[in-house]
Amino acid sequence: MVAIAATARRDQWELRYGARIAAVISNRSDAGGLLQAGSQGIRTDVVEHRAFADRADFEAQLRRTIDRNDSAGKPALVVMAGFMRILTPEFVRCYEGRLLNIHPSLLPAFPGLHTHRRALAAGCRFSGATVHWVTDALDGGPILAQAVVPILADDTEHDLSRRILTQEHLIYPQAIARVLGQLSGS
Repeated sequence: MVAIAATARRDQWELRYGARIAAVISNRSDAGGLLQAGSQGIRTDVVEHRAFADRADFEAQLRRTIDRNDSAGKPALVVMAGFMRILTPEFVRCYEGRLLNIHPSLLPAFPGLHTHRRALAAGCRFSGATVHWVTDALDGGPILAQAVVPILADDTEHDLSRRILTQEHLIYPQAIARVLGQLSGS
């Protein structure tokens, strides 16, 4: 989120694409991105998934929260960054073609959790990050961008994670800017 907000400011997305970060929404009140966003004057909201009886109620409130942050009630993009909840097909359909995510592997390899551990255990020579459209298939949507990171002989999960995160901070804002450019016709 921090890298996206910094790039949006630096590259003047509002002037260039007519796009702004309307809000940062988390399902966890302790998410670090909320403090960062608030300190930059970006609206923040929390929709705690544990406060709801079921996934449908949680996602209904999440949709209301997302939509109320756009003057037209239909945001051009919903960008997930560190959101670790599997969304239902119904939720995904609400934002079809407007919902982006980033995953810490070279999809289609290693969807889901524990990607670094799995890449190391498989003896992979490379890993990386993937920006993709969200579909109802877990980490299975069309790929927008990837960054390749070599796996070094002495890598730990932490080492690999840190190097991949550096690349995520580069490719995610770039991919978002490309999509915004397409949407705005620039």
